[in-house]
Formats: sequence, structure tokens, C-alpha cells
Amino acid sequence: MLKDHNLRTQQSFHHLAPKKPFLPPAVWHNAVRGMFIQTQDTPNPNSLKFIPGKEVLESRTMEFSTPAAAFCSPLARQLFKIEGVKSIFFGPDFITITKESEDLDWNLLKPDIYATIMDFFASGLPVVTEEAPRTDTAASEDDDEVVLMIKELLDTRIRPTVQEDGGDVIYKGFEDGIVQLKLQGSCTSCPSSIITLKNGIQNMLQFYIPEVEGVEQVVDDDDDVEKEANST
Repeated sequence: MLKDHNLRTQQSFHHLAPKKPFLPPAVWHNAVRGMFIQTQDTPNPNSLKFIPGKEVLESRTMEFSTPAAAFCSPLARQLFKIEGVKSIFFGPDFITITKESEDLDWNLLKPDIYATIMDFFASGLPVVTEEAPRTDTAASEDDDEVVLMIKELLDTRIRPTVQEDGGDVIYKGFEDGIVQLKLQGSCTSCPSSIITLKNGIQNMLQFYIPEVEGVEQVVDDDDDVEKEANST
């Protein structure tokens, strides 16, 4: 059922969030190491996508919202040492960095981020260690038919589009017709994330899966603590 899709539905999802006029991505090249790093804007002005031209996490994604969460990633630990870095997200072939505030100038942060990424890939260390937790949406034996369809649609249609904007969406559960999702990367604090969640993801899930009545965003304990701190 998911193989036949409606082109208009797909197009409307791709163009949900307001995008800036197209500009060629910035490229930073270190001739000594022979490594190109591209940067790409995201819908979130506080998040920037860094594309090292090398595999980062193959086919999976991981988010590090605090330095403590980076215990399993040597690269994330080094990036958190840069003043002004708030959170880090690894995609299959990109790294999204979110800065602490809009007042920070990306031109001041970029040189340290470039250098850290280059030095890391030159070291030959693994991006994440074997103790890294899995956060993918792989199907399991306990999933019923509806959940399997939700996960398939997320993996084949929705997540690739969200990852283009430097973020990701992770399946967390399905209860009483409501799909529970966690937004990651540039989507976490993006002003247009609610629009993406409701008008984009919800509409597409409902189009293919009648059992879906809506979607809601869920947050982890670390996110709850951060939100409470910011509200005080």
C-alpha cells in the first residue's frame, strides 16, 4: 500500500517549512588533509548542518543534547568542548550543530568546528563506541500491522526528508490512534517544527494509514529538565 503514493501529498510535505532562497553551501577545504567540509543552512537559524564528505553513522542517527549524553562518542565529546555548542546530532553523512543562542555568530564558531571535525576523522577513532544505544525505528516481532506500516512510512518517506534539513524523527509509540514521535537535531527547537509535525507528518500518516488519528511530540527526561530550566 505504501508503494503507490500521491505526488501532491509528497510535494506539500517537502515544502512545509519556510525555506531561505537557495544558496550554494559553503565549503571549507584544508589542503594539508585533503578534506572538504560543506555547511548547509537548516530551517532552524540556531542549527547548522556540516557535511564532511565522509560517512558519519552509516544508516542510523544519534542525538546528544548534553555533554553527559556524549559518553559513547569521542567526536561529540570534542565538539562539546567548543564554547557555544548546545547540542549535536549525527546523521548518516552529516553533523548538525545547534548553538546556545541566536546572538552567537556562526562565523566565530565555524573555525573551531571545522578543525575539530577534521582532526577527529584524521585520528581514525570511531564516531561512536560499541556501548552507544540504538535509537532507530526498526521493526520488531511485537509490532502489529499498523505499527509496521507507520515505521515503514517513517523510514521510507518521512525521515529522509527531515534529515535533509539536518534533523530526524524517531518513533516512540502508538496508542489510541496517536503516533508518538520525538524530533531530533535541527527540528528540536525549530520555530517551524510544530508545522512540520502537524501539517506534514500527521497529514502523510493519515493519508496512508486510516487508523492514525493524530501525532504528538514526546520529549526525554533531559529535554524536560532543560525546558524547566529555561522557563525559570
